Amino acid sequence: MSLLYIVKSEPSQSTETLMKSLGEGKEVKRFDLYENTDYDKLLEDIFAAEEIISWW
Repeated sequence: MSLLYIVKSEPSQSTETLMKSLGEGKEVKRFDLYENTDYDKLLEDIFAAEEIISWW
């Protein structure tokens, strides 16, 4: 199962821990919106992922 995390702002330590826990056993990709503005790549990753979680 492929999982995509879309992260809007830099996550806290507790959020990082939760992200690692939810991603166990899955192929995880992470797209940091606060660092990356390659929206073509984001769109490609969205359509390739089976599950998407957006983090504020």
